[in-house]
Amino acid sequence: MQSKTISVTVNGEKYTKTVAVHKTLLEFIRDDLYFTGTKEGCNEGECGACTVLFDGKPLNACLVLAVEADSHEILTVEGLAKGGKLHPLQEAFIEAGAVQCGFCTPGMLLSAKACLDAYPNASEAVIRKEMEGNLCRCTGYNRIIQAVQLAAKKMKENQ
Repeated sequence: MQSKTISVTVNGEKYTKTVAVHKTLLEFIRDDLYFTGTKEGCNEGECGACTVLFDGKPLNACLVLAVEADSHEILTVEGLAKGGKLHPLQEAFIEAGAVQCGFCTPGMLLSAKACLDAYPNASEAVIRKEMEGNLCRCTGYNRIIQAVQLAAKKMKENQ
């Protein structure tokens, strides 16, 4: 089995690990770094459960090899909260009742973060477009959209 040593920054911390060249970023995040918030759903890039931010952009971790993350920065759901305080998106998802089973929530949160980072004043249409790669089988999407809108408002108030 062929392997390669990579250095990657995950949630602000640098990790240097030797990984099999065929290992996905999803497997690396979960199995090697133990950040289990990133979920394995379809393993085909269709559901968004494994969404992470790769250099600030949403990415399906199941479709990328870990070796491709060498010298890059990854944010998982575990990296959203800072100093024991939930990110405004996490607070808003709770307040708006946008979480049911929670399986899709980590990917939803990261896609929503990328959306609001790029479009702080995002309209409902923009939010829906930016979130379309994330599937939820429990809530429908209205509460999720409301949560992202609420988070945008909270983030503006915190500036």
